[in-house]
Amino acid sequence: MLAEFGMSIPLVAAPMSGGPTTPAMVSAATRAGALGMLAAGYKTVEAVEAELEKVRAEGIPFGINLFAPNPLPVDPDSYRTYAAIVQKDADQFGLTLPAEPIEDTDRFDEKITLLLDDPVPMVSFTFGIPSREVIAALRRAGTVVVQTVTTPDEAALAHEAGVDMLTVQAAAAGGHSGTLSPRQPLRPVPIVDLVKQVAATVPLPIMAAGGLATPAAVAEVIRAGATAAAVGTVLLRATESGASATHQAALTDPAYTETVITRAFTGRPARGLRNAFIDAHEAQAPLGYPAIHYLTTGMRKAAAAAGKPDYVHLWAGTGYRHATAGPATDILARLASEL
Repeated sequence: MLAEFGMSIPLVAAPMSGGPTTPAMVSAATRAGALGMLAAGYKTVEAVEAELEKVRAEGIPFGINLFAPNPLPVDPDSYRTYAAIVQKDADQFGLTLPAEPIEDTDRFDEKITLLLDDPVPMVSFTFGIPSREVIAALRRAGTVVVQTVTTPDEAALAHEAGVDMLTVQAAAAGGHSGTLSPRQPLRPVPIVDLVKQVAATVPLPIMAAGGLATPAAVAEVIRAGATAAAVGTVLLRATESGASATHQAALTDPAYTETVITRAFTGRPARGLRNAFIDAHEAQAPLGYPAIHYLTTGMRKAAAAAGKPDYVHLWAGTGYRHATAGPATDILARLASEL
């Protein structure tokens, strides 16, 4: 895999949806000898196309991540109850939140059509496993297909569906879990153990992800059998990061002392810095994705713009204190220093 993508170090700049991953970060990853992944989640098809054009213009290997449909419908009454609670927080920003649930597939079919019409080197999926037909069509187009999994059982399902490679994500990862069963509690298995368990289950190459923020942690997962390590949180403060200034500042703010897995912001389990919104609403928040995401997204954007981190989804993995400011090339080179 490394040779195929021109990689001289076994690192992947993980796709972080919602802004942090930029075409500039993908390009910087390539300059470091790593692989960069664009994030298609939450974007319009036109926005995805524009980012693809920017990266393609550089003539470099790269990948892109899509949210595969795995609906988590919200109970309408639970949604309305929670919406009334969150509306009180949104009032300070002068916002009116959606009164009824919004459900969609993140334009999945249109994005697949785009990637079949103009193929890219690698496509990865998270949240759900696409149909065998979609996977086979991408592979026929010359695309390497990667599936995010969080357990050996999920790895077996992905293998049966015909993917080429796995991203094995531990619960320590920042942002959304790729779990296929979001109603079940995440299992806190260390990434090294999870890599070994998955490698013993299926004969597919593995990208390891989750809490990998130091050179020692990266070296350990490679020794455990991973083909590459995917890193995200450690790049949030990079020069090329599109994360909001509010998010970046929170990563070094001594007021935030831990990360927790929460559904309060999006209705799907995700790891972020524990803040006032999570403390106030975690027990009240229903499961339901993307409805809860759409409920809170306007408030989160307004809070980020206003510099109010306690109302922002401060996604971060357990290694967030290792996120440093500076060029992504330098950060990735440091992470590869013990290999």
